[in-house]
Amino acid sequence: MIKNTSNYLVKSYFLRRLLLIPPTLIGITLLVFMVTRFVPGGPMDRMLQEASRGADQGGKRGSSGQSQGGLSEDQLEELEEQFGLDKNVLIGYGQWLGIAPRESRISKGEFGSSGEETIGGSVDMDSTAVVVLRGDGRLVHVSCADSKIVSAIFVETGQSISAEGWNVRYETEGDRQERYKRRNPDAREQPSYPPRVVVYQTRFAGLIQGDLGRSTVYNDPVDEMILARMPVAVYFGLLTAFITYSVCLPLGVLKALKHRAFVDTASSVLIFLGYSIPGFALGAIMLVYLGARMNLFPLFGMTSPDFDLMDNWGKVKDLAHHTVLPLICYAVGGFAMLTMLTKNNLMDNLAADYVRTAVAKGVSFRRAVFGHAFRNSMIPVATSLGSLVEIFIGGSLLVETVFDIQGFGLLQYQSVVARDGPVIMGTLTIAAFLMLIGNVLSDMIVAMVDPRIKFE
Repeated sequence: MIKNTSNYLVKSYFLRRLLLIPPTLIGITLLVFMVTRFVPGGPMDRMLQEASRGADQGGKRGSSGQSQGGLSEDQLEELEEQFGLDKNVLIGYGQWLGIAPRESRISKGEFGSSGEETIGGSVDMDSTAVVVLRGDGRLVHVSCADSKIVSAIFVETGQSISAEGWNVRYETEGDRQERYKRRNPDAREQPSYPPRVVVYQTRFAGLIQGDLGRSTVYNDPVDEMILARMPVAVYFGLLTAFITYSVCLPLGVLKALKHRAFVDTASSVLIFLGYSIPGFALGAIMLVYLGARMNLFPLFGMTSPDFDLMDNWGKVKDLAHHTVLPLICYAVGGFAMLTMLTKNNLMDNLAADYVRTAVAKGVSFRRAVFGHAFRNSMIPVATSLGSLVEIFIGGSLLVETVFDIQGFGLLQYQSVVARDGPVIMGTLTIAAFLMLIGNVLSDMIVAMVDPRIKFE
């Protein structure tokens, strides 16, 4: 009965931890989404700068009918719709999340515009409009009354557009002026706009549907950009974790057993010397001396230009040759923490009463160390094992920049510099999710190795 109760408490605890992940992730992503929405230098600003340079070079600056950056109001609205800036921040976040529909194939027509004569008969120019569907070419006749849509039919067939999944909405002059004011907050005068009708289709495409959007800089799918960087992150993450744990744990035990001996002092000097040098600085030094001057290692990249022409063994040697220097920079920073953590915990347990009691009862010192003290010393170390899931997005921005490695860290940096909102959101979501999963796994591992933890 007690065992069943304990199992129930453990399951309920970790179930609550797992249920906290979605709201935490929503809070993180919403905050960053708001920052990316309001920070200057976004995709709209970049497009306006490019258009302004083009207008200056073409001698069109100040021409009539053009607004910011030499673009017309219609072109600015299309840019807003392309980058999802035509909606407020909450609706935009809902679209990114996949719980609010996105509008696509947006087509517009002003009431009172020409073209109604194609319908036949006499019509009220203030209550009808003809819209040419974008990417389709068909004409849609829209009628309204009292600012409400009465009908929207295809001109050729007379069929309602809703039968093919099209939607329609009415925009008043106030709606259009409000949008203009949001786009031009410093404007003193607002132009006069006639009412218009907007025809569009909707679709749900967001995080829930597995769609992270497209990069506003490269126009590539964000998930494909991230997946392309994953192999590099996993490769260096696995190697770094393997080397760090296989070296630091035995070294920490040796330092604890040989405390204040020569091997302890010498290894401490080397460890803290490596810890004090940033990985990117160490990489730059090794590139200059071991790469450029001594020509022992390649200077950049993961493979040689003729990598595809090599045989399998040649590819392995070439990859290993390019891996040595970056791997040293990745691993050197974590050596000091894990080594000293192992040493200090083991020394504390060796001085504990239960170890002295075991030795006094005839237990060999070797068994007392590895059978009793070492296991308890690994409990604090186990708290970091859950973070190993972050090897999928691991890496160092500065190390990857020094060695020109196209890893996950460099992708995050490039997206921030370029104000590439979809890529920022995609990389952040994956990183935050793996971090939260790692924290839960760390708790599970500690609960398994530490019998003192209770869940009552």
